[in-house]
Amino acid sequence: MNERPVVGISLGDVSGIGPEVTAHALSQPKVRRALVPVVFGDGPTLERFAWFQKYTRVTPDELTRVSGPTVCVVTELAQKHRVPGKPSRAGGRAQYQYIQAAIEAARAGHVDAICTAPVSKEQISRAGIPFMGHTEVLAEAFGREVLMLMDGPRVRIALATNHVPLADVSRMLTVERLTSQLHLLSNSLRPVVGRTPRIGVLSFNPHAGEGGLLGREEVEVLTPAIKRARLLKVDAHGPLAADGLFTQVDDFPYDVVLAMYHDQGLIPAKALDFERTVNVTLGLPVPRTSPDHGTAYSLAGTGKASSVPMAEALLKAARLASR
Repeated sequence: MNERPVVGISLGDVSGIGPEVTAHALSQPKVRRALVPVVFGDGPTLERFAWFQKYTRVTPDELTRVSGPTVCVVTELAQKHRVPGKPSRAGGRAQYQYIQAAIEAARAGHVDAICTAPVSKEQISRAGIPFMGHTEVLAEAFGREVLMLMDGPRVRIALATNHVPLADVSRMLTVERLTSQLHLLSNSLRPVVGRTPRIGVLSFNPHAGEGGLLGREEVEVLTPAIKRARLLKVDAHGPLAADGLFTQVDDFPYDVVLAMYHDQGLIPAKALDFERTVNVTLGLPVPRTSPDHGTAYSLAGTGKASSVPMAEALLKAARLASR
């Protein structure tokens, strides 16, 4: 598309750093040139920032396809529910409402991509809303199989399982699931890298299971899934011992890695480049991105939170929508 893509931005927890990093990121010239923002959030919270006072204000019912920066006022929270660093149940409910408003706008074609500021799973759950994460909500809302991808400047790492207890991971790893995920990962990244991506598949057990001595998942699940994926023209390799692979980042042999569980993937992603790694949801009909950090209540309202991750997430959303 020749015109700037419209990116819907959910504000996240109003008591966290979401409002300030969103305001600071959107004030940057490179971000302004890249996209047209629609910010879904709380009216009084957004009024605190001079930058947002310049935006056109609408309600969700009034929102259509916009041509300029817009604030979509989803809530009007009382002062006690929007204090920086002091989350509330009303704030927990509100941050979920912002996500839903952005999803509805995407479904209606009013926005071309979604970028989500950080939320608190705990606070949303305390408000009585079952919530394991953005990825799960988006998968259900759009009825799609999705993959969480940590897209960094040095490595890309996708997750076979997301926000689940470690004790449950093994039973969730099946040949069918991994084969489908490898196929989705290959198809999603082919337009990005310009060819069939080379995928490294991390092992589940230490030392890739040592031929079954340290666990059977590699023998019974991972290796069969990789073989089946290769029959589907997926360039998959492994299972690879996770403890040594990321020592090769200066000459990394894979376009993307599929990790078996959350921390196996996020620890190297955050260690290698925390600020510029962007959380991307693959498999949706519209791009979705997010900064790779949380609500940081201890920094909220201090002006010390970096807006670099949010700016990177916004730019990534715009690039993916344009592509």
